[in-house]
Amino acid sequence: MDLRSAIETGHAWLDDGVARVAAGPPAITRLFAAAGRHCGRAELAAAPGWTGDQAARALLLLALPTTDLPRYADELYRHGDPAEKLAVLKALPLLPIGAEAVPLLHDAIRTNDTRLVAAALGPYARHLDQAAWRQAVLKCVFMGVPLKVVDRLTDRADAELATMTAGLRDERAAAGRSFPDEALSLLEV
Repeated sequence: MDLRSAIETGHAWLDDGVARVAAGPPAITRLFAAAGRHCGRAELAAAPGWTGDQAARALLLLALPTTDLPRYADELYRHGDPAEKLAVLKALPLLPIGAEAVPLLHDAIRTNDTRLVAAALGPYARHLDQAAWRQAVLKCVFMGVPLKVVDRLTDRADAELATMTAGLRDERAAAGRSFPDEALSLLEV
């Protein structure tokens, strides 16, 4: 998917911003915050699941020298508003960053923001250890986050996740609460 061509507005601003970040990485701080104003916040028709500001922010991150990526990804996430945090999480699978940003996933999973939890379980979640990944999947079930957002769910689901899911189901039943039908498939591992 070509995020650059999918962005519907703000091309000149984005091109200038990418050049500025490549020439001087600290420029990303201001540009990252301004992406929504210049590239819009609407979902992109040519890149389903991405908004204009998310795609622009991903391209700004990609313009950073590889050696600066981990530091700036961390800073932009930790000091960003929810939209900026979400953009960092969505960009992680595109970045040549290895597993260095896993602490950001742990932070997102601890939040009560369903968008951040869902984004943390995208393709970059391959770097989560199995125990943390299981806990995150259970959090999705608990919060009502659709399990379709969990990358490689059927590949990674295991007997321990089934046991944990059964425990959550039983707790919810004892409390008179419903259990999502889609999570029943986790019991069949």
